[in-house]
Amino acid sequence: MFKPLIFYIGLRYTRAKRRTQFISFVTLASVLGIALSVTALITVLSVMNGFVGKISERMLSMTSHATISGLYGQLDNWQALEQQLKTYPHVQGTAPFINGQVMINADRRVNGTVVSGILPEYETRVSEIADKMKMGKLSDLVAGEYGIVLGLEQANYLGVTVGDKITLISPQVNSTPAGVVPRMRRFTVVGIFQVGMYEYDRNMALIHMEDAAKLFRMENTVTALRIKMDDLLNAPQITLALAKSFAGNYSVSDWTMAHDNFFQAIKMEKKVMSIILLLMVAVSAFNIVSTLIMVVTDKRSDIAILKTQGLTSASVMGIFMVLGTVIGILGTILGVVCGVLLAINVPEIVSGIEKLFNVKFLNAQTYYISELPSELLWSDVWATAGMAFLLSLLATIYPAWQAAKINPAEVLRYE
Repeated sequence: MFKPLIFYIGLRYTRAKRRTQFISFVTLASVLGIALSVTALITVLSVMNGFVGKISERMLSMTSHATISGLYGQLDNWQALEQQLKTYPHVQGTAPFINGQVMINADRRVNGTVVSGILPEYETRVSEIADKMKMGKLSDLVAGEYGIVLGLEQANYLGVTVGDKITLISPQVNSTPAGVVPRMRRFTVVGIFQVGMYEYDRNMALIHMEDAAKLFRMENTVTALRIKMDDLLNAPQITLALAKSFAGNYSVSDWTMAHDNFFQAIKMEKKVMSIILLLMVAVSAFNIVSTLIMVVTDKRSDIAILKTQGLTSASVMGIFMVLGTVIGILGTILGVVCGVLLAINVPEIVSGIEKLFNVKFLNAQTYYISELPSELLWSDVWATAGMAFLLSLLATIYPAWQAAKINPAEVLRYE
């Protein structure tokens, strides 16, 4: 079916004569349609991969791989549990913390936020917050001095910087002769961090764990222990093993549980976008059908003559399948090249457009991140190219089959 003659004739039909310029134009449009669809699919998948990667990286710079707490939201005698966790081979570090919600007041500005009481010397074992400091150092949090570290967005909103005083108002209350009043404590800003995620930079603050224990009345107890493991991707399996070894005495969760809804939504969105863009590839690929039908109509007399000279119907079918396959391959190769180049350079391209037109596509207050990342996965490239080629090949079957059915006697009767 696919002999050198078949390839020669099929490739010969890709070159237009003067009287078939329109067919050549439609062929070029089919190639460009496939190329644009493949380019769009590779670029969109790369951007979505970049979003997931960046958000995961920034989330995990502030979130531990796993968390272990008591069954009622508090953990007593965390030092003994920490020593026990050190014996597990996959555990690389632990850090206690106390979490609570407060209102921060600075002059006339008020903001609700989550305060995390930490031990600075322990926190560096499980998170990268010390590397995210823009002003001050994490070690500036000293017990009894009531220092606080704020996110950059929160500090800008409150209009404070290092050295300024702010007031933390706890939801817990004190009973006084004047009545019930909320617990308040003055803190000094000793540092400002920037993770790059608005959720953390705007709604999180850090204080020393001993100060947090006094503020929230949690003497000798902590909220939970953060755990850093040697393998982030195997955290769910390691967490399950830890939960079994503790026989239900503690509550153990990993980072995938903490953000499960978010990552599931991202995964579903990627699948839906892939299907939508793959339909674009299918529409472009099936433009080949119209192209080949016009070629078959134009070459009816050529087909009849070839058949009278001994060319079989299978060979005729092969000629037009070669023609359609060449169109699909050219479109796919062009789309892959353009898609890879665009996916690699999309952050710089978007940044240049933003500067040129003075616009901002991703508002940090709306989106998790403010820049457009991209991560090219070759598995996505090969899958996209394979599907585009397969759809192009399928699109050639019907026109080629119609060409093979041509009856030479009927075509040459009036020639």
